[in-house]
Amino acid sequence: MIHLRPIKKSDDKAMAHIIRSTLAEFGANHPGTVYFDASTDHLSDLFKKERSHYFVAEINGKLVGGGGIFPTEGLPTDTCELVKMYLLPEARGRGLGKTIVENCLEMAHKIGFNRIYLESMPELVKALKLYEKFGFTYLEGPMGNTGHFGCEKYMSLRLDSDPIF
Repeated sequence: MIHLRPIKKSDDKAMAHIIRSTLAEFGANHPGTVYFDASTDHLSDLFKKERSHYFVAEINGKLVGGGGIFPTEGLPTDTCELVKMYLLPEARGRGLGKTIVENCLEMAHKIGFNRIYLESMPELVKALKLYEKFGFTYLEGPMGNTGHFGCEKYMSLRLDSDPIF
């Protein structure tokens, strides 16, 4: 059984492991990524910020990944960032990534954001394809002050006033 819920303090260690092991699996564990962010070890604290939300995913009670939205510094006030979307190998291929993105888009719209921005890496081919299916389009360069100079792919999606979720 798949279950999504908001992140809790007790999820921090497992989510840090999921994020770092996933980046290492794809060879994307290089400087300038969340692999080296101190906040990766304390996600529940990070997502206490107003207008942010992080969903963790469980399968049969086991934490297997997550993703969220965050009002990243330097972005326009109507724009949030889709952040920290990672799943363990056993959770992939079940539509869970799609479900997390849908929930993030719905939450962003509910909170009042009109656009979602994201940064990714070429190594994360399947994630990029998922974002493309949702209608994210590629940008020429980065937005905001994420501090992730190791990311090379930038995308955004305009949220319609009448979303499809």
